[in-house]
Amino acid sequence: MKPRVLIIIGLLAAVGGVLHLSRAGKPENLESGETGRLAPAPVPVQERTEISFLYSTEKKAWVEEAAAAFQKTHPAIRLYLVERGSLDAAQAILDGRERPTVWSPADTAVLRMLESDWATAPERGPLFARQGEDAPQSLVITPLVFVVWEDRANVLLASSGGKQISWRTIQKAVSSDQGWPSIGGKEEWGFVKLGQTDPTRSNSGLQAMLLATFEYHHKRMGLTVGDVLDAKYQEWIKQMERGVARFETSTRLVMTDMVRFGPSRYDIAVVYENLAIWQISNATERWGKLKVYYPPLTLWSDHPAVVLQAEWVTPRQKEAAREWLAYLRSHPVQRRALAFGFRPADPEVPIQTAEASNPFSRFADHGIQAEVPPAAEVPEGPVVRNLLTMWTRVVGPR
Repeated sequence: MKPRVLIIIGLLAAVGGVLHLSRAGKPENLESGETGRLAPAPVPVQERTEISFLYSTEKKAWVEEAAAAFQKTHPAIRLYLVERGSLDAAQAILDGRERPTVWSPADTAVLRMLESDWATAPERGPLFARQGEDAPQSLVITPLVFVVWEDRANVLLASSGGKQISWRTIQKAVSSDQGWPSIGGKEEWGFVKLGQTDPTRSNSGLQAMLLATFEYHHKRMGLTVGDVLDAKYQEWIKQMERGVARFETSTRLVMTDMVRFGPSRYDIAVVYENLAIWQISNATERWGKLKVYYPPLTLWSDHPAVVLQAEWVTPRQKEAAREWLAYLRSHPVQRRALAFGFRPADPEVPIQTAEASNPFSRFADHGIQAEVPPAAEVPEGPVVRNLLTMWTRVVGPR
């Protein structure tokens, strides 16, 4: 054999040896683009436990980030996310259109209302546990706020004596047939436009009605069905709701549209604090400064989560669901909630930190504050149900 051919054969053998060694040194399940960390071994489909998480829309970004990380470390659990307005979700569960493993509405009031409605058919048994590890526990918390364009906010404040923006302040402005000029605003602003969700389908709309009702009756607790049936109160609510051109089903959409379309869509919006934080910077870059005001009374959206006790949830799914909820309540995930404008439900995770990105420091000049007004007492299910019935009769969706 010619020397030249021998040299070529030798070179090919050497290259082949290097390739063989490099493959032998890298396990097949090493994650692409990473070194030193093995990917979880694939779990056979038949061994996976599938669970569904039905949750309120305003925590979408936080939930999706947490779910992506959870799936990487829990390959034996297949998590399905379903976002839906809290009251819409409650009705869907009641009707059998949704059969989730875990449910997390925005607020305990919605949870109580569904529990009350579900109990009308006692043969079904309790929908969720009241005690023990499966009892409702908060994931994150956030209060309801008024978000107002700064020039409109100055007029509203002046019309109320410079004290604070309350439901009475807003009702007076919205109910006037002369629009903004009736309280000292500019003629070109037109009528006062209020952004609010449908209280029969979205929790923030329900909270708005509850807080307005508390303020009208000068109460902080003990709201009754009789308060809801008061004729003068019903007319007051009806006049306030005239300012809402369309009742959306998603609080997130109300906040997005306020920034997308500016004052031509909404002068004032009733949204969750976390959504206001999420859009403050975007608003400034498009239309100007948004100001945040806290109603005289607070209702916390405590985002309770429950593992359902319904017949469609298996013991194996319950165990998987507990793992998912434990992950959401873990310290790292609770700390991440701050980045999305939420207040962590874990009391050991501080709200105010030295980090420049902390929203309670960063947006203080917009009105964001760590301390909020006193909280109202969440009424029992029958009061909430009658409030929604009243709203449907007096105002109605549009």
